[in-house]
Amino acid sequence: MKKVVVKDLSFEILIPGEEIKARLAEIGREVSARFEGEELVLLGVLNGSFIVLADLAREIDLPLSVEFLRISSYTGTSTTGEVKSLLGLTGELEDKHVLIVEDIVDTGISMKYLLSELSKHKPKSLQIATLLFKKEAFRFNYALDYVGFEIPNKFVVGYGLDYDGFGRNLPDLYQLSKT
Repeated sequence: MKKVVVKDLSFEILIPGEEIKARLAEIGREVSARFEGEELVLLGVLNGSFIVLADLAREIDLPLSVEFLRISSYTGTSTTGEVKSLLGLTGELEDKHVLIVEDIVDTGISMKYLLSELSKHKPKSLQIATLLFKKEAFRFNYALDYVGFEIPNKFVVGYGLDYDGFGRNLPDLYQLSKT
């Protein structure tokens, strides 16, 4: 089993990068079909979504623009349970189709906050695409429109996700090792 060390922790492979890219291609086709003939705004949540968003954007066959915002609710390997808005939007979302692109939805606290804040901008539609979903940790009942993979409630790194800022560049997704 493929393992890596990030800082002081050992991780084992969970999902190979090839599987991730294939799933993102499928989601790209679904999004393209859903919004056919429309323009779309991809709204990436920094820092984790930048790799997912880049790969997904290349799979969407529509006119689209890209915006980023930054929120944070993690310290180390656990959520703080509190969302802190760090960097706001620069573009206009009113009357536009907006697809929020996330690397991971676990408790759902950050996304609940985002949905509330973005609704104030009066988009034509507001949907969510996430590479990873931790159903066991999810505390809410709002819909996730596009889910790459449902994963166990374990800490993961790679493909944009980090441990204290490190590991985002790993081409595969890894989970914290038991050993």
